[in-house]
Formats: sequence, C-alpha cells, structure tokens
Amino acid sequence: MKEPTIVPLANNQFSQIATLCEAQLKEHGIISSTDALVSSLRAVVEQPQFGFILVASTDSLAVGFAYASCLLSLEHSGWSGWLEELYVLPEWRGCGLGTQLLDAIIAGATERCWKALDLEVDADHQRVISLYARRNFLPVPRTRFVRHICNEPNI
Repeated sequence: MKEPTIVPLANNQFSQIATLCEAQLKEHGIISSTDALVSSLRAVVEQPQFGFILVASTDSLAVGFAYASCLLSLEHSGWSGWLEELYVLPEWRGCGLGTQLLDAIIAGATERCWKALDLEVDADHQRVISLYARRNFLPVPRTRFVRHICNEPNI
C-alpha cells in the first residue's frame, strides 16, 4: 500500500470522515448520527474559527483523521485547542500514522499561535497515553464531567 498523506479535510470527504468518526465514537460506546457528524464536519471546514481537521489518506481512501477545536481559554490566557478526535483505522495502527497525525495537529496549532492543546484519553488506554507523553503532553489530575443539553445539533 502507498504511504498515506496528511492534508486538511476536503469537501468531498465528509461522508468518509463521518464514517471514521462513527467508528471512533463506537469504540468508546458513543452512538452518533452520520448526518449530525457531516453537519459538524462541514461547519469546521466552512468556519475555520472552530478549528481544523486533518485527514490521512492513501489512494483516495481515508485511513485516519484528527480534529482540533479552537476555544478562547481563560486557563491558558488566550486561544487554545482541544484535540477532540484522533483516529486511525485498526489495520493502519502501529505504523506511525497516529504520531504523524498528532505532529501535524501540533504544527497546525503552532501555526495558529494557540497557547496550548488539551485532550482527554481513557485512563486505561496505555498505548495512546505513551504517544501523547512522547510528544510532551502532561497528565492533568482532573475528572471530566459532561452534561448533555439537547439532542439536536446546533450548527
């Protein structure tokens, strides 16, 4: 197989990336709507102030993606990012593609002069924890909470 290239999400890739995103979320027990995901992906591409999405693909097949959302952070005293998703198809894991996507996200955040890049990871997911640690991400001793407000996308 050809070495994947990493480029920003293009308009003709919305459904491919929505499918990858559904797979990522399903691995974490989260059920999502393809239409809602496509709507969110489209919003990020059309309104880059929301962040950016990078796609790893080979022969026009998406094999991984990463999404960093943008937020104005008081904690970091300025614009920063949240690494919302980083996903690589199982058959592409272990060949450095996750590292390449992460490095490209860090480069994009640096180009945008974001103050920091936050993320979360399942506490028992040691493989990805070591990936983030190798790229100088530090653990933060907090517990995340969520409250779902409405079921309809608001984009």
